[in-house]
Amino acid sequence: MKKTDTIAAIATALGESGIGIIRISGEDAIGIADKIFSGKKSLREADSHTINYGHVYFGDEIIDEVLVMLMKAPRTFTGEDTVEINCHGGILILEKVLHAVLKSGARLALPGEFTKRAFLNGKMDLSQAEAVIDIIEAKNDLALKAGIRQLSGALTENIKTIRAKILEQIAFIEAALDDPEHYSLDGYSVKLRKIVKKLITRIEYLQKSFKDGSIIREGINTVIIGKPNAGKSSILNLLSRSDRAIVTDIAGTTRDTLTENIKLSGISLNITDTAGIRKTDDIVESIGVKKAIEASNNADLNLVVIDGLLPIDSEDISLLESVKDKQAIILINKSDKELKVSAHDISKYSDKDVIIFSAKDNTGVDELENMIKAKFISNEINFNDQIIITNIRHQEIINEAMESLEMCLSSIDEGYEEDFFTIDLLNAYEALGEIIGETVDDDVVNEIFSKFCMGK
Repeated sequence: MKKTDTIAAIATALGESGIGIIRISGEDAIGIADKIFSGKKSLREADSHTINYGHVYFGDEIIDEVLVMLMKAPRTFTGEDTVEINCHGGILILEKVLHAVLKSGARLALPGEFTKRAFLNGKMDLSQAEAVIDIIEAKNDLALKAGIRQLSGALTENIKTIRAKILEQIAFIEAALDDPEHYSLDGYSVKLRKIVKKLITRIEYLQKSFKDGSIIREGINTVIIGKPNAGKSSILNLLSRSDRAIVTDIAGTTRDTLTENIKLSGISLNITDTAGIRKTDDIVESIGVKKAIEASNNADLNLVVIDGLLPIDSEDISLLESVKDKQAIILINKSDKELKVSAHDISKYSDKDVIIFSAKDNTGVDELENMIKAKFISNEINFNDQIIITNIRHQEIINEAMESLEMCLSSIDEGYEEDFFTIDLLNAYEALGEIIGETVDDDVVNEIFSKFCMGK
């Protein structure tokens, strides 16, 4: 790809809407747009960062009435001359305008190419570019805040600070080895050990944040299990605020798994309703029971629903035992009526948290939200000063850097020569550079941007 190529794509979702945008970026963006635009004056004569009213033509045909936003380099998203044609949001209109742009000299942008150019032109680093797609794909408020925080450069500054401290030590060791008359290494190992320990503490903080980050980004895989007619489907409908699951008084209505993505306290739950778990000779129902057990085994969280109107029986006990080594919350359902099961009864068979619940009158929902958040988010996240690692690529790099720093610490403790320290310090320095794109190879960059949508 030549950086001077002029690229274009539809930047808004395809579908009927009030406005659709065609984005053009590159050396000839203004000239290409001028070929199809007619307004009071040409775009070449217009000032930067202005909106210009007119019409888009293709040949002698008027395609649409438009507003054209003109932005000249370098004060643009990509760092290149950029034109955005705001037209009516019909699919046919957008395709016709894009066709006119391409026929006038632009080429169709590759997925993520606008953001890739912003990275290549120094408008953002790689972690900030990745934050763009995180913001687009955010499933909840916390994921959105994490993406915005990363886009603002919070992670970048943290990584740069750590790398600067590592580089300072590498430079000192190299200088001392080359010029021992002016730089002394006497007692340096003790000093370096303290510095490396502090760096490890900072890296550990980032490592630990990934637990919160992965939950914020991907959501909590949650499965509702229980006997038939315990109220599982009603609970799914309550939490999802919809009638997604069929609810009847007939036991065994649910025969398959049904998954919904819902939001509780800013966290996403990928919540699955399952068939009632019981012994059955019905072939179809038995398949549903098998799927329910598999879903339970693979879940981050099990919500075990106990029918509070019936005394605890052997099937309830088996359910409680099945989640003994799993993250689980017990819901004693149907508390809108007189219960025959108490939290004390449950405690005889399980040490899991118990909530008195009613899917009918919403009892226990707030308590459930707070309990899930307490179990999966380590503390109240403050996005003003906290960095949350949400990207598995970043986590793997951080783990690699940690390993190198720990090896450096081990070399210090074992009394190795100072030149050994630089090997591990340099490995940590280069690894962390991959997060912000300073030491990353082209294949990784291409893989990252290939995940973006066409117009971004």
